[in-house]
Amino acid sequence: MNYYGAKDLAESFRTVRKNTIQIAEEIPEDKYSFKAAKDVRSVEKLLTHIALAPGFGYQVHAVEKRTSLEGFNFPALMQQVMAEEAKPRTKAQVIDLLRKEGEKWAAFVSGLSEEFLGQLITMPQGGTPPSRIRFDMIASVKEHEMHHRGQLMLIERMIGIVPHLTRQMQERMTQAQQRR
Repeated sequence: MNYYGAKDLAESFRTVRKNTIQIAEEIPEDKYSFKAAKDVRSVEKLLTHIALAPGFGYQVHAVEKRTSLEGFNFPALMQQVMAEEAKPRTKAQVIDLLRKEGEKWAAFVSGLSEEFLGQLITMPQGGTPPSRIRFDMIASVKEHEMHHRGQLMLIERMIGIVPHLTRQMQERMTQAQQRR
């Protein structure tokens, strides 16, 4: 029995995506071309990458319902994703993409059965580990976004924005001190 089920996974992902969208909204559009270093994604491309990232999981778990990744054409999927990421987008288009793709993933995840989440997925020959529990693969979508959101929060600081999560923590600290 899973105590942390599909609805919990979906709500947790929605919370992460809500915070990513808030960052996307707070960064001015004229900073969407900003790159923290020469060979990294711009803010626009990083946010687009985040928006599209659940697509791999959606293809594997929702569309194909795979129990093995043996034979999965990962290079073809990556080419499609990279082509989609390369398309120029305005700030409004990026935020819309974050919302739509995020809700598509969360809606799918929220309806999964405990049995489906508990299935083992076999990795391609030589994969480490040789199999993974589907639950872990689905949860990793949120973890991937949180990794990139950390990058965005650092970028916010580089362009002079105190991240909203930091501001919220500072407000809680101030309120706690005032109650003393």
